[in-house]
Amino acid sequence: MKKKIVLTGGGTAGHIYPALALIPKLKDYEIHYLGGNGMEKEILKNHKEVIYHEIPVVKLERKLTIKNLLIPFKLLKSICVTKKELKKISPNIIFSKGGFVSVPVVISAHKLHLPTISHESDLSLGLANKIILHYCDVMCTTFDKTCKVNKKCVHTGQPIREQVFKGKKLRLFQNNKPILLVLGGSLGAKFLNDLVSENICELTKNFNVIHITGKNNFRAVNFKDYINLDYAKNIEDYYETCDIVLSRAGSGVINELLKLKKPMLLIPLSKKCSRGDQIENAKYFQEKGFSIYLEEENANFNNVEEKLLYISKNKEKFIKNMQKNEKFDTNALIFDLITKYEIKN
Repeated sequence: MKKKIVLTGGGTAGHIYPALALIPKLKDYEIHYLGGNGMEKEILKNHKEVIYHEIPVVKLERKLTIKNLLIPFKLLKSICVTKKELKKISPNIIFSKGGFVSVPVVISAHKLHLPTISHESDLSLGLANKIILHYCDVMCTTFDKTCKVNKKCVHTGQPIREQVFKGKKLRLFQNNKPILLVLGGSLGAKFLNDLVSENICELTKNFNVIHITGKNNFRAVNFKDYINLDYAKNIEDYYETCDIVLSRAGSGVINELLKLKKPMLLIPLSKKCSRGDQIENAKYFQEKGFSIYLEEENANFNNVEEKLLYISKNKEKFIKNMQKNEKFDTNALIFDLITKYEIKN
């Protein structure tokens, strides 16, 4: 009888793809995924080897709102539903990638005495993983600094999909200008989209531009040396094609770019819209010499263009720093923890 594993995580691609990166290692397992009715459900449609279970999702609003008063009741309901699903599945172990989707799954697993391994992508723990830390057996971390939070933490690095390393260079432009890839994360980034679209004429004087806007922000534009698209299923091909990248600072994307040795200019999500995790990630990457970062409040086209030109002219320096980064197999390390903590039938 096959062993069973439950994967969970959702809300953004950064909470989904790292969990899916482990699938090639899980050939001896029947794989289940517990998630909500969001992006994770849509992405998992393409993974027929995974059995999807939809559960009620409880999201905490960071701003003061009366909706937050209902969270304890919604969470209890979600835990009740999730416990029933876990009892039906009877898994050997849970792997949680964090995000609000994961909280009821990990709490339910703890109540059922099922072992749980979680993972934190950012430099500091997100709200969901701060809760999960109390209930999981191990918290894997992308950054070495994060391990100081708790003795449960183990530095493993960021799980990366094998697909990311299999990109094919695309022939998209008819000149030799450096190719700039602009990314705003799976949900898009209005600030970056506006910055690029309002300055296409100037930007394309020095760069060929590939602009991935996000599905909710796409507007077809026909301009010389500029290509835009809403979403790239074959993102690995665009990674392989570009010379440098302008991006937000979500840990999933920037760690993929780090592995691929792609120099970056990072403009992290503002603290006005987040807990500041992307700013921490971007500062760390700059300290390590992997990238340069600008805070959104201080970014304008002139200093963005200046930084991009500097990175392009000095890209070998950034690549050399990236080559010094730790070279261990994250996916194998996490898989070893899974086999160590799983319930043996």
